[in-house]
Amino acid sequence: MAIQWFPGHMHLTKKAIAERIKEIDVVIELLDARLPGSSANPMLAELTGAKPALKVLNKQDLADPARTALWLEHYNSQPGTRAIGLDASMSTPAKALIDACHALAPTRGSMVKPMRVLICGIPNVGKSTLINTLTGKRATKTGDEAGITKVEQRLVLADGFYLWDTPGMLWPRIIVAKSGYNLAASGAIGRNAFEEEEVALELLDYLIPNYPQALAARYKLELTPGITDEQVLEEIGRKRGAVLSKGRINLQKAAEIVIYEFRAATLGRITLETPEEFAQWLAAGQLLDAERQVKKDKIETSRLIKLKKIPRPPRTDAS
Repeated sequence: MAIQWFPGHMHLTKKAIAERIKEIDVVIELLDARLPGSSANPMLAELTGAKPALKVLNKQDLADPARTALWLEHYNSQPGTRAIGLDASMSTPAKALIDACHALAPTRGSMVKPMRVLICGIPNVGKSTLINTLTGKRATKTGDEAGITKVEQRLVLADGFYLWDTPGMLWPRIIVAKSGYNLAASGAIGRNAFEEEEVALELLDYLIPNYPQALAARYKLELTPGITDEQVLEEIGRKRGAVLSKGRINLQKAAEIVIYEFRAATLGRITLETPEEFAQWLAAGQLLDAERQVKKDKIETSRLIKLKKIPRPPRTDAS
């Protein structure tokens, strides 16, 4: 299953960012600390160019702290980039963001030369909740559902510090298959764009080798060598009473339990990717995408030749 989700308002967001970026000093990209690579929008890099970037790993209290440290090191090693972690328990998130932006653009931030910051992120990454915390009031609507914010708005975070909030935006085509599943598991993709059972199986397939203690403790499971994600999902359904007539397991219900408890961190502090893993997934996705494009180009060339839109290439000795 290829998971894709790009509602119409995201096209408008892309256009708004392209226009706004001309006058922006720093771009803040809010990432999900549980999937920092998958929640980084590749289209944003194209839109913002060489603008200084602040990567904010939000929800770090839900993520594996050891892996969060790896991701912060990864992003802080990139030129023109700083990375910090945030979570709901931080008492002064505004100061952390303002200080990091000043480090990236030290000549901005006065009333004469105000700091102009654009904050972006995928849907349901916690951006609206963070902004409400920063401003100390309900500036934006929030909820545990992707795609709530649909309009751009400007906020004054401090004297000489202006923040433009944008709606959550994915990208038109997700070429890293694993990213699609991770985004769906996190709640970044609309619920009608994926099958819960398939996403839960992918999630369990990763958790079994990487977080076996968390699974065993939460669901009172015995993870024997070679156990499959299908077997684990069935056992979770059995343990949680998701049983239909004749002892059949309600896999849909079991899948919903797994996804919900991952999102709520009831399973524990889990991160679904390391920088090295994501780099491998991205390289494989890019290779597959390039191969797919070659096939499409060949089909299109053949179509144009048949329609006599372009001349047939000359035959060679080898052909």
